[in-house]
Amino acid sequence: MTIPTSQPTKPGAHLLIVDDEPNIRSALGRALNLLGYTVAEASTGQEALGMLQHTLFDLMVLDLRMPGMDGLELMLRARQLHPELLIIILTGHATLESAIAAVKSEVVDYLQKPASIQEIAQAVTRSLEKRVGQIQRQRLVQVMGEALEVLRQADPPLNAASIPFDVQDILHLHPLKLDRQKRLLMIAAEGTQPLPLTEGETVVLASLMMCPDKVLSCRDLIELGWGYSTNEREAQNIIRPHVSRLRNKIKRIIPASGLIHTVRKRGYVLQMP
Repeated sequence: MTIPTSQPTKPGAHLLIVDDEPNIRSALGRALNLLGYTVAEASTGQEALGMLQHTLFDLMVLDLRMPGMDGLELMLRARQLHPELLIIILTGHATLESAIAAVKSEVVDYLQKPASIQEIAQAVTRSLEKRVGQIQRQRLVQVMGEALEVLRQADPPLNAASIPFDVQDILHLHPLKLDRQKRLLMIAAEGTQPLPLTEGETVVLASLMMCPDKVLSCRDLIELGWGYSTNEREAQNIIRPHVSRLRNKIKRIIPASGLIHTVRKRGYVLQMP
């Protein structure tokens, strides 16, 4: 076994290797451990699902053909549990169905066996490097948003077109009520508790609530919420995690809700019942 010599971009990143072939699991696990990653192994989809339910992983290397729960089903269920989990497919049985499923689940790499340990380790490193870059950009956007909020409070803008969005601390669109200052989402239903939101989630939801029934692209949401322009791909990387978490939080108190809809190749729309 050739051990890769590059150092991990994110030392201590938590990886999960899912493969029913013990030789592949152990060899890849040893190599990634030597690179400084924390590695867990699962021999079946069911075992991996149990681990995903109790542990937060950064990346999963996934075989597709396994006894019992196959890789495609595990991939879909893993996405429901952890929308931001990085997934690398490693398979000796590539099919059109699996390729389409991989695209839909936004896997970060698709490798065919026999792949060398070096090749797999490089794919892991590339994927984590990309994620670190995304997190840094999201953090920059969050900092910029917080700075803009301070400036708005200190010196409210005089542009009449932007006044409604800037001065309304409470947005009410039945059954949603959003307190932008406290970052709390309330539902007009008996016995429900306010949901705390992050800064990014608050900004995205406020933008959607200000434009109900209107499709907003990720770029639109960046421009409305943070006041700057970027390309669509960069905007998607920032907005999609916020939308995913918002949906999950709203479903906690409105289980059958589908308030935030995806319009394919266009963006998102808030449709009230």
